[in-house]
Formats: sequence, structure tokens, C-alpha cells
Amino acid sequence: MRLNLAENEAWQWAGKLVKTIYKKLTEFEHDTVFGFPILVGINTLKLAHPKSKPLLALLAISLWITPVSSQLPTSATTGGLPALGDGADITLSAERKLGDRIARELFRDPDYLEDPVLDEYLQNIWQPLVKGAQARGELSPELQERFAWRVLIGRDRSVNAFALPGGYLGIHLGLISVVTTRDELASVMAHELSHVTQRHISRSMGDQARMTPWLIGAMILGMLAASKSAQGAQAMIVGGQAMAAQSQLNFSRDMEREADRIGYGVMSEAGFDTLGFVTMFGKLQQAAGLNDSGSFPYLRSHPLSSERMADMQSRQQLQTPRPANLESDLIQAMMSSRARVMAQPGVDALRAWANEAADTHIDKQVLTKRMGVLYGAALSWMQLRDMKQARALIPRMQQAAGGHATALRLIRLFESELAFKEDDMRAALRALSATASLANRQWPRPELIALAQASARLHATSSSVETAQLLANSIAALQALVLQNPQDAQAWQVLATALAAQGRPLASLRAEGEVQIARMDFGAAVDRFRAAQDASRRGPAQMGDHIEASIVDARLRFAQSIFREQMLERDR
Repeated sequence: MRLNLAENEAWQWAGKLVKTIYKKLTEFEHDTVFGFPILVGINTLKLAHPKSKPLLALLAISLWITPVSSQLPTSATTGGLPALGDGADITLSAERKLGDRIARELFRDPDYLEDPVLDEYLQNIWQPLVKGAQARGELSPELQERFAWRVLIGRDRSVNAFALPGGYLGIHLGLISVVTTRDELASVMAHELSHVTQRHISRSMGDQARMTPWLIGAMILGMLAASKSAQGAQAMIVGGQAMAAQSQLNFSRDMEREADRIGYGVMSEAGFDTLGFVTMFGKLQQAAGLNDSGSFPYLRSHPLSSERMADMQSRQQLQTPRPANLESDLIQAMMSSRARVMAQPGVDALRAWANEAADTHIDKQVLTKRMGVLYGAALSWMQLRDMKQARALIPRMQQAAGGHATALRLIRLFESELAFKEDDMRAALRALSATASLANRQWPRPELIALAQASARLHATSSSVETAQLLANSIAALQALVLQNPQDAQAWQVLATALAAQGRPLASLRAEGEVQIARMDFGAAVDRFRAAQDASRRGPAQMGDHIEASIVDARLRFAQSIFREQMLERDR
């Protein structure tokens, strides 16, 4: 095979090859382990600049010359799985670096979502599961320390969740929108968590150790190339970047069974009703029976079997039924509706959901259904910029919530969101004051984010003693939050805005640098820290600036060292 072809000849030849590759790939099941990156590469070839096409063509060739059969998952021939760590050719450090690399691209994805309300809801499920895995001995101290254990939300409407190398968990809004109880969502998250704790990812990648770096590199290259094109969305043929990442991580049947078994135990240890495992399997089975149309990619990466379902059902028969938790179901109904609206379904869908609240039969529905409809309608009206209609639904939601404190709190948070949309910061603060006392600094994260944003905007137009103190309190609370969780990019971003409003440019620029570190964009972090150094040299020093400048210098050196490592890895 000649590789030194003229550019036009190379592209003509590559085009013929691409057609052959595409035809061959379509002969395989969708859940082949590494099919998706090649498809991304094919579409990237179609969209790429002419000068880059020969290079990308050679990349496609390098992927195709290895028999596809070697990329298919293999089932274990023995009765059990290897012990933890057996057959894992990838070290903890290498797996974490790989996960960071993929997550870095997900953070840049327009579909990546930061929503304090949904974030809090997922964390209230995720953190008990992590602790449950610890208590059962499934999560070793070393693994807990070295992996990220971060949850990423994707705006995608497809029903999917995925574990990434290094302890990252991705959740699509489509999944949140179809589950009816938090226990069903917990079952999916426990299953994915168990894939990570049992090192299934590294073991799967170890089976294809030679090809994996190439293929994951192709995936990232394809995503980056597509993102620079005006038609980039066409290259993402199945969904967002999360789908591309997940296509790398299909597991053997034995691994799926082990994740079910361990996830079931972790879920029980964390205090969730294990019936959620069975009912979630029922939803997936129903989707499978309807010849999954593509909205359930979770079925393709985690195919159901009668054996898996029978195992979960038999386990559940040994459990004592737990009483229903009405408040928990109310919250899940609200979060499902929020997920549907946040997925940006389009004007027609928003209008349909908004008008559901006008149905006279809605008040006769069960309480959870009614609350979900009302909350979804209010959010839909807000997205449609009809604030009057949205506000009119608040009393009905309050009535449906009854005495359930958490549901009432979510309604007040919605009131503050509505006030933000109306640019009425004082109304936003009034809604937040009903949720938590503005005089202390122990606010829940969603309230703190909203409070800091409102106080910063209010301080810009009204520099009263009251607003100045409120801003100072919110800054102190945010600083405590990011000290406890330095990976909270959204909190850092809001802190940067609040510090700028307070007239502290050096501290604000430093916070902007921390935003980029939390998102693992170390090149951008270097830029922000250098800007902070320049501001320190130019501007008059304020109290505490010499300490802040020392921190900036140290963080700049850290960001530079990581960025150099990334550049060296890219060059290799």
C-alpha cells in the first residue's frame, strides 16, 4: 500500500474505502465495542477541510486494517469473573488520565448541563451509593482517592447513562425524565458505579490493549474535528459526545451480571428500595419489546437478558417490602418534568406541556402525576417567556405539595428562577429568604448559587449597606463551598462574578482560573492566571491581595505543568 499519494488521489482512494468501511460496519450490531469512533471518523472525513482529508483518511485506514472481529466483546469462558484487578492492563493512574481526557471534551460539549437543582438531586442519590460501596468493601480507599467520582449531566433526550474511565458517571436528561421513582434512578447509578469499582472498564480495555489507545484517540479527534465545523452536529450521528464515549465501554455478560449483583447490594446498603431495580428492568424490557427505536441507547450498551431479570426478581422476593414514600415520589415527578423541559425539546413540545395544566381532569389525577404536570407546565411557560401564566400555577403547585417541605422548597426555588427571568432581583431574594435565612451562611447549594447571583446583580445597581453585606456573606459561603469541593466549576464561576461585583479583580481572575482547572482546560487556566498576574502588577493593591497573588503564582505553575504534560501526550 502506497502512503505517499498525491492529495487528490489520496482523497479519491479514501472515499472509496470509506464507502466500503461504512457498508461493512452496518453489518454489525450497534453495540460493537468500537464501531462508533470509526463512524465519527467517516463523517469527519466528509466534513473536514480538504487539506486535512488525506491525514484523516489514513487514520480511518489504520482503524480498519485491524479485523473488526478482534474488537467484539468476548464472554468469559469460566464460571466467574476475575478477582478485582485481575486482567486489568491499565493502571489506576492511566485510567484516570484517560477519563479526564474524555471528560474534558464532555465539559466543552454544548449539551453539557450545569443545573443546581438537578445536580443536587443526583448528588443526593450518588453520594449515598458511593458511601454504600465503601461500607460493603466494594470501593477501596485507593480507588476512592484516585478516581474523580463526578456526575456529568447531558442535555440529550435519549434514555442513557454511562460510566467512563476514572470514575466519571454520565446521566442523560432522557433517563431522569422516564423514571418514576428515585429508586429506579438509583438502580441505574448503582449499576454504573459497580462497573467502575470492579474495574470492568480497565479489564475490558485490557482485552483490546493494543487497539484501545488508537480508537479512543480517533474518537476524540473525530469529536474535535466535528466541533469546529458548522455542520458538526451531522458528524455526531447517534447523539452527543457522551454517546461516543459510551460506545467504548460495552461490557461482557458476566460483567453485566456482576454489576447487577453488586449494584443491588450497594443500593440496599445506601438505603434505597431495591424494588427499583426490578421496576427499572421492567421499563427497559418494555422498551426492548417495542423494538427500541433509538431513544433507549442504554439497552444497546447494557442489553437485557431473561437471566438478568430473573436474578433480580428472585433477589427481590427475599426482601421485605418498604412503605411508599410520597414526598420522594413527588420530588421525582418534579425532577422528571424539569429534565424534560431542560432538554430543550422545542416550542411545540413546551406549548403542549404548558397546556396540560389547563386540562380539567388534571386535578383528579394522583398527586404525583398532578405535581409533575403542574411543575412541568410552569417551567414550560417560563421557557416560553410567558411569566404571567407561569406565576399563575404557583398556588396550584403549593396546594399539591401540601405539607411536604422539600416540594415546597423546590417551588420557592422556581419562584426565584422566575424572578431572575423577569430581572427582579429583590423578588428573587424574597423567594430565597422563604427557603433559607439570608442572615446565615449555611445555605443549600442551589440557594447559595441563586443568592450569590442575585446579590451580585443587585449590588451593581444598589450599593447599599444591606446588599453589600449580603454579597459579602454569599462570597464567604461560596469560598467555603469551593474549599470543600474544588471541582465545583459552577460555584467557582459564580464566585468569580460575585468577587468582580465586590471590586476584587485579582481574586475574580483567580476564580476564573479555578473554573478552567475544574473543567480540566489547563490551557485556559494558564491564560486566566497570567491575566491575574498582570492585574496584580498594574492595579493598586487591596487588603489580602499579596496572599491572593501568591496563590495565583502557585496555581499558574500547577496549571502550566499539567498543560505541558498534555501537550507532550498529544505529540507522542
